[in-house]
Amino acid sequence: MGMRLSFMVDTQMDKKADLAGPGIGTYEDLEKMLPNDYEPLLDVQQTQQALTDVKNFIEKGLGKELNLFRVECPLLVDKESGFNDMLDRDGSRTPVEFHIKNDHDKHPIDAQVVQAVTKWKRWALQEFKCAYGQGIFTDMRAVRKDYFLDHDHSAYVDQWDWERVIKTEDRNLDFLKDVVKKIWKVIVGSHRLALKKYPSLNTTKYPEIPKKLKFIHAEDILKMWPELPRKQRETELVKKYGAVFIIGIGWTLDDGYPHEMRAADYDDWVTPTTDKNKPYHGLNGDILVWNPVTKRRHELTSMGIRVTPETLKVNHYLKYPYHQMIMNNKIPLSIGGGIGQSRTYQYVLRKAALGECSVTVWPKVLREMCAKKKIHLLE
Repeated sequence: MGMRLSFMVDTQMDKKADLAGPGIGTYEDLEKMLPNDYEPLLDVQQTQQALTDVKNFIEKGLGKELNLFRVECPLLVDKESGFNDMLDRDGSRTPVEFHIKNDHDKHPIDAQVVQAVTKWKRWALQEFKCAYGQGIFTDMRAVRKDYFLDHDHSAYVDQWDWERVIKTEDRNLDFLKDVVKKIWKVIVGSHRLALKKYPSLNTTKYPEIPKKLKFIHAEDILKMWPELPRKQRETELVKKYGAVFIIGIGWTLDDGYPHEMRAADYDDWVTPTTDKNKPYHGLNGDILVWNPVTKRRHELTSMGIRVTPETLKVNHYLKYPYHQMIMNNKIPLSIGGGIGQSRTYQYVLRKAALGECSVTVWPKVLREMCAKKKIHLLE
């Protein structure tokens, strides 16, 4: 009985710790995880050329499949606007802030570097006069200073952040799944393009990207592996299916924890839904894949149908101008998400680390570790 109680306590602590954030806990753990037999399939020059080809393909594909056009987006936002993405709901990932004195502090601004432009995009739909079924995408750059820097997390973030106008009748799982399938079609297409243009990527060492995604609810994943923390549940899931879309991330599950902490003021993970006559919650989710190079779970995109005045009330976010616009129906209903650019390049081009595709700062310990394993981090 004592051993059983200890196991339950340890499991609960593991699950709680697992909500704190992505990545790996220490560089000792990371060194064990990174492959020892890695040989880049593209050299540094070919990689840069391939990045351009894949980027152009995906941007054109997103525009066509989702009826989006490209717009400029902010690197900085006013702190008081409420536009910045807080990434979670426990306050652990704070943005970079600084004070702009402006005219000797007569007209100052407290500015924040964006962590993503999730909320700004929804406001921007009316700024750019988007009609129903039309939307925007951005070549977004951000800073997330609270990440542990490892093989697929960096302080510098590049994303295709996108948003599209919908109607009330579109707020359902079938519509969500249809949009996800279109995004996956574009990602698979980019991989095929890369295989065609760069023959060295054609290798039996790694399997091709799965043609289809497995859709599964967070509630059902917990039932499959009730004793495991969520990252381990995700690992088992993508090992089994290759590529998945997890629905309902943020809702508190039967074990008392959400699948992962999620901000409560953009994606709707509250709304009750029904899928194949079974009750669930949430109109949001993530695409996760099995990375055959690192042999780990790999997240590509987070997205969802956005909150309404009703679901925002449930989540108690009413303080900032952005939230008041939602409550007063001043901005459109929408669906949107962020697709990690370097994350996608890493997956499509069979790279061991994000830093082979993205130029940013890395700690010395990580640079030296990767160099020993033939992983060339860009600086």
